[in-house]
Amino acid sequence: MSAVRCIDLCKTYRQGDQDIKALDHVDIEIVEGDFVCLSAPSGGGKTTLLNAIGGLDILDSGEVWVAGQRIDCMSKGELAGLRLKQIGFVFQAYNLIPVLTARENVEFVMQVQGVPADERGCKSEAILEEVGLGGLGDRRPAEMSGGQQQRVAVARAIVSRPTLVLADEPTANLDSKTSGELIELFAELNETHGTTFVIATHDQRVMAYAKRLVKMLDGRIVDDIDKRAG
Repeated sequence: MSAVRCIDLCKTYRQGDQDIKALDHVDIEIVEGDFVCLSAPSGGGKTTLLNAIGGLDILDSGEVWVAGQRIDCMSKGELAGLRLKQIGFVFQAYNLIPVLTARENVEFVMQVQGVPADERGCKSEAILEEVGLGGLGDRRPAEMSGGQQQRVAVARAIVSRPTLVLADEPTANLDSKTSGELIELFAELNETHGTTFVIATHDQRVMAYAKRLVKMLDGRIVDDIDKRAG
């Protein structure tokens, strides 16, 4: 079954007196449980495509389907509900709430979902342990390294077991050792839980773990390599 299906996506930005085609008639289908990397030079369209899949950008035209639901024509409220239940996000800048502890950051999404406090506590402890942060739940972001903060962000993204995780340059601010550990964690979560990952990246180490590598240039998909083929 398709986790994501994009049909004829077009998106143009105005930059000065020029029109920049961020997405130029893009079609892509991603099956459940896949591990896909989107690769492109800066301005090539990978982040715009990721944002379109997450319902974060308004398109000029085209259709976006996530978990069998067409999202490009949803209201803001409907999109918020879909993201809350179906999609986890991991950003380059972590986007943690600085006044909350690691545990509280992870629990935040579940709190919005209405999950009871006892269940939130158990799930947050379990997921922090799973991402290698057991015993660090009481630390605030400023008391953690960049790699640890990104692991908190990953834990927050996956604690509710979304069907899809979207990650935008998740290793960009990390050293090589921490980047390797993070991407191994992604691969393990993909295999263990069947979570679909779509990652926009320049990082060759991330691409090495991908089951599928989609290369973009000037808003178009120019290569789509299934690394499992053959």
